[in-house]
Amino acid sequence: MLQPLSADALAALPGIAHGFFTRAGGVSQGIYASLNCGLGSRDVRHCVRENRARVAAHLGAVGVITAHQAHTATAILAREAWGEGQWPTADAIVTDQHGVAVGVLAADCAPVLFADAEAGIVAAAHAGWRGALAGIVESTIAAMCEVGARAHRIRAAVGPCIGKGAYEVGPEFEQAFLVRDLASARYFVHGDAGSRPHFDLAGYVGHRLARAGIAATPMPAFCTFAGPEHFFSYRRSQARSESDYGRQISAIVLT
Repeated sequence: MLQPLSADALAALPGIAHGFFTRAGGVSQGIYASLNCGLGSRDVRHCVRENRARVAAHLGAVGVITAHQAHTATAILAREAWGEGQWPTADAIVTDQHGVAVGVLAADCAPVLFADAEAGIVAAAHAGWRGALAGIVESTIAAMCEVGARAHRIRAAVGPCIGKGAYEVGPEFEQAFLVRDLASARYFVHGDAGSRPHFDLAGYVGHRLARAGIAATPMPAFCTFAGPEHFFSYRRSQARSESDYGRQISAIVLT
């Protein structure tokens, strides 16, 4: 059975369905068990297609579309579904079309779902550290507003991602943030002298949403790295020397 997580503020919006899907409820096997939705993985293709079809059916959508994610700040508008292999390169998808779910894939990065229910506009964004720093949150909001959304009406939620306890980074990583904005310092946790910092990705993405004036729903602090029974994780797969990893999907649709 599919076991998506939901955000209260998005769930309360009329005419919108969404879910931050876990790895439960699919047909994939082995390291991809079971709801792997990543067509870029080396999983059996028909299993991934079936998993994505189950997500679409759960949301009451005719299909779910994703893009080729490249850790950018590029947000695009989708007014029709594209076929497999025709994915545009982008890290956020905005739509004002009913029935087509827009989604993003993640395996430690932060998925963010957005909605302006009054305007009938939804979006999904993939916020890894590069994309978050580059401005994927702001690009998504701007793309929504270009087709009629209003920032003060947009509601957003940040889904499960790697937690700060598992996200050890180097000093050069931290410096890349601090040279942009000294306020970023609060999202780096330092332990004993000489230890490497840890980064609070969810907190930082929430900071970018708040700075843009968006009301974001706080989600429970799920860590993808620390939750192998519920989530795929790139970092965990690397720590275990696995050959590949699955991707969970987060998606939203105008019903």
